[in-house]
Amino acid sequence: MIKSNWLQMIVVCLLAGIIWACSGKGSNSDPDPDKGTTDRKAVLINLADNSIIPAYANYKVKQDAMLIKSQAFLSKPDITTLTAFRQAWVDAYTEWQKVELFDIGPANKTAIVNYYNIYPTSVAGINEYIADPTVNLEVTASYDKQGFPALDYLLNGVGTTDAEILAFYTSSANGTKRLAYIKRITDHMDALLTKVINDWKSTYREEFTTKTGLDIGSPMGQLVNGYVLHYERFLRSGKFGIPSGAMLNGVVSAEKVEGFYKKDISKQLAQTAHQAAVDFFNGKNAVTGASGPSFKTYLDGLGAKDSATRKTLSEIINAQFEVVNQKINVLKPSIYEEVKTNNAAVVQVYTEMQKAVRLLKVDMTAAMSIVITYTDNDGD
Repeated sequence: MIKSNWLQMIVVCLLAGIIWACSGKGSNSDPDPDKGTTDRKAVLINLADNSIIPAYANYKVKQDAMLIKSQAFLSKPDITTLTAFRQAWVDAYTEWQKVELFDIGPANKTAIVNYYNIYPTSVAGINEYIADPTVNLEVTASYDKQGFPALDYLLNGVGTTDAEILAFYTSSANGTKRLAYIKRITDHMDALLTKVINDWKSTYREEFTTKTGLDIGSPMGQLVNGYVLHYERFLRSGKFGIPSGAMLNGVVSAEKVEGFYKKDISKQLAQTAHQAAVDFFNGKNAVTGASGPSFKTYLDGLGAKDSATRKTLSEIINAQFEVVNQKINVLKPSIYEEVKTNNAAVVQVYTEMQKAVRLLKVDMTAAMSIVITYTDNDGD
């Protein structure tokens, strides 16, 4: 009887051990199903349907409004239409920061980011293009002569006063050509956006959400590469590293800030762009703000943690994002003026963003088993 009870206890213990092991609670590396997901299809569907496609729709509203105001200005260049056009340009430029990071699929194929927001703009190039209305806008050499930065110059930089700016379009013999160039720029932006949105809705959304591998060229691989590249090159370097000189061996280049001619919007653009990157990492719905399957939940599902602190990698990344936000928030509205008078604060933003780059480019991609396929020369 004693032997029988002893054997029964062994069997019970063995069964309990098996059940405990199968439940995954005996391993620190196993993901908690309540906190993450390894279902890449769910991640891709959420990001497509709740982040990317509705964000483009939101942006289109702002761009359409800008196009309407531009047409009014082209028909009757005066202080009223100029002011309205400028404000619509600011609104659209700000909203653009929320979709610029989606450099995948249709956006990558059309190179829309390069046509929309390469700065500093080339003033000499713009004047050459104004003089020759047949010049091709669909070539790489045209990138810095159109988009939002070109409109910045044409709306804010062609004179020191509003009267001088209006005279640029009304008093000069070349005024008609200058107005025509604004129309060419805005028409091109409209065509590019229409193609990107239509491609997402017609064929690319299906491809994006059904090809769930991690190989080079897969939607997930391209998405992660594009996201990290955007954070590294367009946010960290373009908005802070290059103007502050942190990327140029200490050579300060304030004239290379985003929004150079409308200087008081540069911080607003940077804040919006960085928050968009944070929201996308966390899978936030572009309409409701609710979170869904994302890079964060995928990392959590994989059980990605720091071996020393046991904090999740997503927690560490979000904490670093918050540090960056705090450093940006203390800047004055004009990053140009900050570079001129308080450059150390701008360099601090770059430094904290560099820490985030390492987390994304090294730690996150390693945890996801995704290969970085782009190259950069900053030593990462």
